[in-house]
Amino acid sequence: MTDAEPGTRQPAGPISPDLTDLRETLRSLEIFARLTEDQLDWLTSVSHPAVCEDGEVLFRDGDEATHFYVLLDGGLVVTKVVDGREEVLTRHYAHEVTGEQHDNKPSAAHRFTGELPLLTEGGYVATVAASGTTTVLAYPKAVFLEMLARCQGVAAVLLPVLAWRIKSSEVQARNRATVEALGTLAAGLAHELNNPAAAVARAAEDLGTAVDLLTATAQAWGAAAGAEERAAFDRLVAALEKAAPPADGDAIDQADDLDDIEDWAVDAGANRPEVLASGVSDLGLDLDWLRAQLVQVGEDALPAALDHLAAVLETRALTAELRAAGPRISQLVAATRDYANLDRAPEQQFSVTEGIDNTLTMLRAKLARVKVVRDYAPGLPRLTGYPSELNQVWTNLVDNAVDAMGGEGTLSLHARVEGGCLVVEVADTGHGIPEETLPRIFEPFYTTKDVGKGTGLGLHLSYRIVTQRHRGSLSARSVPGDTRMTVRLPLGGTVDGAVCAVPGA
Repeated sequence: MTDAEPGTRQPAGPISPDLTDLRETLRSLEIFARLTEDQLDWLTSVSHPAVCEDGEVLFRDGDEATHFYVLLDGGLVVTKVVDGREEVLTRHYAHEVTGEQHDNKPSAAHRFTGELPLLTEGGYVATVAASGTTTVLAYPKAVFLEMLARCQGVAAVLLPVLAWRIKSSEVQARNRATVEALGTLAAGLAHELNNPAAAVARAAEDLGTAVDLLTATAQAWGAAAGAEERAAFDRLVAALEKAAPPADGDAIDQADDLDDIEDWAVDAGANRPEVLASGVSDLGLDLDWLRAQLVQVGEDALPAALDHLAAVLETRALTAELRAAGPRISQLVAATRDYANLDRAPEQQFSVTEGIDNTLTMLRAKLARVKVVRDYAPGLPRLTGYPSELNQVWTNLVDNAVDAMGGEGTLSLHARVEGGCLVVEVADTGHGIPEETLPRIFEPFYTTKDVGKGTGLGLHLSYRIVTQRHRGSLSARSVPGDTRMTVRLPLGGTVDGAVCAVPGA
C-alpha cells in the first residue's frame, strides 16, 4: 500500500481489467444494478480496481474521511478499539460465506464501506482492513458525491444500508452500554461492600474469642465481688450504654485520656488495660469519671471488675460493628436492585431522584475526589416511564462529567418542576465543550474523546432514551468551568412530551 492523503491509505497494486468485464462486474453489484447505460459508462470511466494484501488497512478509526470503497473480491474486516480492546464490529464478503450472516445484515451492505463519514463531514468511525487478498474500488470524496448526484439508483440502495448500519451500531452500543453498566454496577458494589463485609468478617472472627473472655471474666467477677460491688458495676455498665461518642472530640485530649486510663488499669492489675482504655475513651469519658463509678468496688475485686468491663466493652463494640454493617449491606443491595430495576415491569412509576442517587451509589468509587452537590426541590412527583433506561442516562451523564473534570471537581445535580416537566440538570466544573462541537455531541459516532476511549454513541443513546422513549428533551450548554446537561421529562408520562421541548427550539 502507498500513502495517499494524510491519515488515509489507498489500496496498492492497481490492475487494468478489460473495461467490458469491469462494466459487467459493476452491473452485477446490487448498489449499481439500477444504473442506466450512460450512468454505467460514466461509472466505469472513474472506476479503478486495486488489490490489497491480507491485513492491509484501507482506513483507520478517526482518520479524515476521503474515499468511498466498493468491494469486488475477497473480504474486509471492520474493527474498533473500545476501552483499549480491539473489537470486530462486522465482516464484509464479496461472496456469500456460510454461517456469517447475522443481525439481518442486507446483502448490499457487504459490498461497500466508508459512506457515512463522507456524508456527515466527519472522520472514519472504525478501522477497515483487507481479509485475505482483496480487490476494491476506491472513489475519492468528490467522485462519490458526484455519483450520488448522477446516479439516483445508488442512493436507493445506499440509504437503506446506511440506516441499517446506524441502527446496528446503536444496538451494539446499547448492548455494550448494558455490559459496561453491569461492570460499573459490579465494581461499585464490590468497592462499597468491601468495608461492611470486612467489618462483618472481622467481627465474626473476633466475636467467638470475645464471648469466651466475657464468660470467663463474668465468672471471675462473680466470685470476687459482693452484692454492693455488683450493683455498682451494673450501674457503670448502664451508664456506658447511654453514653455516645462525642461528635467533635479533641483528638489530643482523647489520647491523653486513653493513656491515663491505661496506666491506671495497669497499676490496678488489669490483664487487658489497652482494651479497657480504648473502650472508655472512645465514648469521651476520662479516668476521673471511671474511678468515680468504681469507688464502691474494693481493691481486691478491682482487677476482676476491670477485666470484665474490658470484655463487656469489646463484645459490645463488635456487635455494634455488625449492627452497622448489616443495614449498610442491605442498603447497597436495595440500591443495586433499584438501579437495575430487577423483577419489575419495564414501564412503571418511579422516582427520578432515587434513580440518580442509586447511580451515584454505584459510581461512588469514581466520585472519590469529586464534591457532589444535590439540589432537589421538595415534593417532586413520580413519573411513568422506563427507570432502568434512565439510569443508563444518569450513568452516562455523570461518567462524562467526571471524565471532563479529570476525576476531581464539583458535580452538581439539580431536579425541579418547570411547567409540565420534571427538569434534571447535571453540571460539572470541567474544561467544557468547544462551542463549535457543542451542536454535534448528540450525533451518532461523534465523540470528543481520544480514539479508543469512546464509541461516539453514549450521548446519542442517552438522547434517544430521553426523546424517543420518554418524549422528553436533552440539551447541553457549556463554558469552561460550567457544563450543564439538561433533561426534561413530561410529568404526564411518555404520552405527553410536547411540553418538554428544549426552550427556544
